[in-house]
Amino acid sequence: MGASRPKSNKVATLSDNETSADASLADSLAAVGIALEAHQIERLDRYRQLLWSWNEKMNLTRHTTIDKFVTRDVFDSWQLAKLLDQGERVLDVGTGGGVPGVMLAIMRPDLAVSLCESTSKKARAVEAMVAELGLDVPVIASRVEDLLEGASFDTLVARAVAALPKVLTWLVPHWTAFDRLLLIKGPSWVAERAEARHCGLMNGLQLRKAATYQTPSSGAESVILKVWRGSADGASIGDE
Repeated sequence: MGASRPKSNKVATLSDNETSADASLADSLAAVGIALEAHQIERLDRYRQLLWSWNEKMNLTRHTTIDKFVTRDVFDSWQLAKLLDQGERVLDVGTGGGVPGVMLAIMRPDLAVSLCESTSKKARAVEAMVAELGLDVPVIASRVEDLLEGASFDTLVARAVAALPKVLTWLVPHWTAFDRLLLIKGPSWVAERAEARHCGLMNGLQLRKAATYQTPSSGAESVILKVWRGSADGASIGDE
């Protein structure tokens, strides 16, 4: 994990009646083994408040309890953050309400994080949240296919944006614009990989499980898949 560095923009101070919520978040993070600095927890909690507020106007998240927020959104983002190298240029594909991209920017301020969202109203909502949080995170209202025509990144990340074959279809002509793709997936990834192979979408690519972990609240297994350009699909493409 990269070392945190202070930000020039301060997050709005929490009011007295929000302090207990912040403490609850800190306790919940500690319970699942997530160690962040106090200012990061404060910013993460402010993001939670903003996300839930915007969620009343549009569908951005189903995780509207502290438990779900921590054990699903934060925990997934934490596992992903551990796989990123110092100073990487990261694009969150189909960020929706900002997960995992906003959280990566909070947890790993050394990263250069950008967010991509094709639904304009969602992009505007996330842009407003990012501004209020004081994060230097560009939000691009665009399809990833269009964005990659003129931009390059080290790593693309995504969670719950689409099935593997669909994501790979978007990226077919753009593998020179980034080094690797990291996807947070549940057990369906095996069937999705089979479909991608059947459609020829894995040709010239390699796929590995970069991480496997259990969701703290449910015990369900999640994986982070790493996909990158390599040898043709076949025996060299494994599950670990």
